[in-house]
Amino acid sequence: MNLSKEDHDRIAIAIRAAEAKTSGEIVCVLAQTSSHATGLPIFIAAVAALATPWLLTILTSMTVYRILVLQIIVFLVLLMLFCLPRVRVALMPHRARRAFAYRVAMEQFVSRGLARNKDQSGILIFVSLAERYARIIAGSEIAARVPQTRWQAAVDALIAHMRNGRIADGFIAAIDMCDDELAKHFPRTDASRNDLPDRIYLI
Repeated sequence: MNLSKEDHDRIAIAIRAAEAKTSGEIVCVLAQTSSHATGLPIFIAAVAALATPWLLTILTSMTVYRILVLQIIVFLVLLMLFCLPRVRVALMPHRARRAFAYRVAMEQFVSRGLARNKDQSGILIFVSLAERYARIIAGSEIAARVPQTRWQAAVDALIAHMRNGRIADGFIAAIDMCDDELAKHFPRTDASRNDLPDRIYLI
């Protein structure tokens, strides 16, 4: 997750500038991975370890003690390998990756306070790096007024920058595009308040 202090500051400034024109709120979240809790690595390592004694019995004349020791070693080595974030995600079907990332995005929408926004005009810009997943989740009122194609255009701009390693630029581009819609449908008024921090969250 290569975000410098300057990147953090640039994103915070972009959020602050956007929210100066709207009563809506924008929250950015960057996750290293969304699939922390999965039993798949344990399952695969266990199956491989259980198969090891059968193969060694057929192919070698090792003692039972040595076979059992090798079985434990195989299990531990494979478990450590499969628990590496990139390997764990690579083992998962594409649909499962997206499901995990979507669930985390929805949890972030709630936990960061956007679900409590009284106008339902909050926007979450979410990226999960390991799953290569990006999504914009909008409060019910702003979502009802803006076509999904507009949010997808912001996601596409975000992804285009991130493919070139410019994570901060991607978030800023998405913030600017979301701001256009928020300012149009929920312009700032004298009663508008900025209740949420202007920052990017790293999880």
